[in-house]
Amino acid sequence: MIKIQETIKHLIIVNVLFFAATALIQKFDLFELFTLHYFDHPKFRYWQFVTGIFMHAGIGHLFFNMLGLYFFGTPMIQLWGEKKFLFFYFSAGIGASLIFLLERKLEFNNTLSSLMNMGASKEEIYSLFNETKIYKDTALQTANSIYGTRLLGASGAIFGLLAAYAWYFPNAKIYLYFFIPVTVKYFIPIIIIADLISGLTGQPILSPVNTAYFAHVGGALIGLIIAIVWKKNQHRIY
Repeated sequence: MIKIQETIKHLIIVNVLFFAATALIQKFDLFELFTLHYFDHPKFRYWQFVTGIFMHAGIGHLFFNMLGLYFFGTPMIQLWGEKKFLFFYFSAGIGASLIFLLERKLEFNNTLSSLMNMGASKEEIYSLFNETKIYKDTALQTANSIYGTRLLGASGAIFGLLAAYAWYFPNAKIYLYFFIPVTVKYFIPIIIIADLISGLTGQPILSPVNTAYFAHVGGALIGLIIAIVWKKNQHRIY
């Protein structure tokens, strides 16, 4: 069993506390408060880019993200140290959320333009989003779905760690279901590419249907960029 690093332990504790608080505190809707909302939503706040990383939809979601943090975060914090690790973790997590929302905004704007071309004003369309109803128009359904987007979970940061781990230790073995050995340089790119295809097509391949695929891909991309730069400069003398 790998000894748990203090920083990893503290991150896991904070995630568990956020999860417990949303379940136990009923006076305030902490789920709505801390989860990252779509840019144009009235409940959107910039600090949700951070708090959203600590929010999880269920015990399984929390467990597997924390398992990934433990297994892939431990060797990276040993390599980088606490400060660089925390910078990396939050950069990948926030970057993943930003890339996901930018992709959502691009699709939202395209859908909004098509609705406005049909004669609806922007104000009329936005007013409809505040009504609790099911829309028959496909474009309106899409726009309303994006408008109500809520992003949560540490998956973006974890995918950043996966990408960094694969870059630093490409020939390392990981064990699927704890007994099937696979080589990191093959397995991790397959996961990321599968989520990219799922994001582009809307069809789940490896991750569940309600997964924020572009957040996974975005986190991996940010993590890979940072890992490449840091590994390239690790022996540079200043």
